[in-house]
Amino acid sequence: MRDKVRTRDYIMRVHADEEREADSLTVLDVEHCILSGEITERQRDKTSKELKYRIAGTTMSGRAIEVIGKIGPTGKLVIITVYLF
Repeated sequence: MRDKVRTRDYIMRVHADEEREADSLTVLDVEHCILSGEITERQRDKTSKELKYRIAGTTMSGRAIEVIGKIGPTGKLVIITVYLF
């Protein structure tokens, strides 16, 4: 996932973008979480059966953030949602 962020091989779902804006987060905050955070849980999506990952980390300013993402069928990282915690 880190390589996908480094090469900008990811997409952010509309929901994730809306949540990011609602929490006053930047795209750099989301990228920072993925690049420096840790996977805290692997979950199986109930509908698609795909694996998705909870990544806990920090924003550029050090606030606690969590990103939920998965590798989509095209091989891109799909950022499902983001939130402060």
